[in-house]
Amino acid sequence: MRISLKLSLAATALLALGACSDQNALNYFNQEAGGYLDNGTFGNATMNNTLAQTGQLKYVIDLNERFAASVPTTVNFEFNSATLDGAARDAIRKQAHFMAQFPEVRFRVYGHTDLVGSNAYNKALGLRRAKAVVAELARNGISRSRLEAMVSFGETQPLIVTQSPERKNRRTVTEVSGFVENSPLIMDGKYAEIVRRGYLSSAQSRTSISASGSVDG
Repeated sequence: MRISLKLSLAATALLALGACSDQNALNYFNQEAGGYLDNGTFGNATMNNTLAQTGQLKYVIDLNERFAASVPTTVNFEFNSATLDGAARDAIRKQAHFMAQFPEVRFRVYGHTDLVGSNAYNKALGLRRAKAVVAELARNGISRSRLEAMVSFGETQPLIVTQSPERKNRRTVTEVSGFVENSPLIMDGKYAEIVRRGYLSSAQSRTSISASGSVDG
């Protein structure tokens, strides 16, 4: 009887682990590009290994979280379009302002589409959107050597699962991807200076707001 009970408990535990594994896989599939950074993994295996071996991985995760908390990382598009509208250009301007404070850091832009149209067409469209954002960042003074438009996720990672046109799915997502190769600041182990610079900048922004006078309630 005791052996039977142990076997039953073991089987239940295995089923629970399997369910958790399936659920985690589903969660990863449906989240934003780079959303798994919060769990300590990043990019493909080669990138992950390189960052880990050079001690950069934690800093990339930290900076990516700061980037996402400081500026809009997502840009949306009209149906079947890679043209940037006013809201998109404003979001990219804010991204560029953040990037300018961290010249040692590289960024990737991932393109996405909604579920309307073929996968091949949507993959190409998503990539055009990523390239449009990269071009606009360059126009805002960010070196193209620090930017990469990634092969699009196309229609494979919708925020909202629907076969109808959905603006939230027609987007790009910008994220921190690593540090400029052989950057003296990073190689000398002075990452704290990057963090300090960012906090000083945010403090100056708050001071400017306070100095501008009262805000209507």
